[in-house]
Amino acid sequence: MLPSNAPEDKALMFVPYWRLKGMLFSCSPTEISHRIVDVSHQAIDSSLFPMSVGLRSQALKLRFATPDTGGRFLQPTLPVADVTELVDRRFSASFPGPVIHQTYIGETLSMIYAPYYVDKKMFDAVLNEPLSSQLPDDFDESDFKGGRPGGSIRFLPTLCPHCGWDLKGQRDALVLDCENCASAWKATRKGFARLNASHLPGNADDLVYMPFWRIKADIEGLRLNSYADLIHAANLPKAVQPGMEAIQFHFWALAFKVRPQNFLKLSRTITLSQPVEKLSPGPPRGRKHPVTLSLKEGIESLKMTLAGFLKPKNKMMAILPEIKITPRSFILVYLPFHEKQHELVQPKLTMTINKNLLAHARNL
Repeated sequence: MLPSNAPEDKALMFVPYWRLKGMLFSCSPTEISHRIVDVSHQAIDSSLFPMSVGLRSQALKLRFATPDTGGRFLQPTLPVADVTELVDRRFSASFPGPVIHQTYIGETLSMIYAPYYVDKKMFDAVLNEPLSSQLPDDFDESDFKGGRPGGSIRFLPTLCPHCGWDLKGQRDALVLDCENCASAWKATRKGFARLNASHLPGNADDLVYMPFWRIKADIEGLRLNSYADLIHAANLPKAVQPGMEAIQFHFWALAFKVRPQNFLKLSRTITLSQPVEKLSPGPPRGRKHPVTLSLKEGIESLKMTLAGFLKPKNKMMAILPEIKITPRSFILVYLPFHEKQHELVQPKLTMTINKNLLAHARNL
């Protein structure tokens, strides 16, 4: 909910808004376009209130709406699917050419309540100023269904379900690690669930381990089962060598946030590299960058990653709508990067990640 500056004697009315925040990728016949999306839309159908909260969701400090919060919270009537469709239409028109494939990655959907109150006029309780529109003569607040906000905040003790040790992770981490039994855990509605995690060992003092989702998937409409198939599909400048047919192809997806243009580049680079070194079980004990993109987001990025490296482009665009990707298995993999003054470097994969890029991406 947004903060209120209304006088204490005013009865507040909280209007619901859907907020969609994330990265939007759109594939057209000529290019892959992207943009950062952070939009809100009124969740009821009323001309009395603004259609969105504008920049307030980004500029003001939000707090949780709990059942003991004072005021009357109006009941949302606009389905979230309708809001997503509105946003799709709004931004699709700004992309060049017809849209072949479009997806959100790293999106967060939330409900924001904006405070208002009535004092002969409808007042915006954030600014404590009246809205420009006049109230209709037959205005009755009871026409809007509402009451106390539902739900509550649930806390989980960060103790390893396997050994009882303290779990560790940064405040925005989606995965917590237990250094005692070398396990990784994610929170679910039923508690913590164990993740299949591994790492590529390193022995330098300057290492930072970056998280990736390695995903095995069935691909319909395109032959891409092995490293040899990848060489042909991506037209890589190398010859197929004996044994490459036996190397299984895996998608590699980022498990951390970066800006859209860097997300595509890094996803393409590591998928084309296809790391095949032997992995050690469990998360590493060294410094780890937090997992901030879920497996679901990694799966949603697969088709866009595919569109980024298939060659030739005209053939790719022709077959992309018919390609179907079905994930079969996954593992969370931590890869070691050497920390330099301004960047993280993985020399074997020729991957470089700017440290400032990671710092700014935490707010995406």
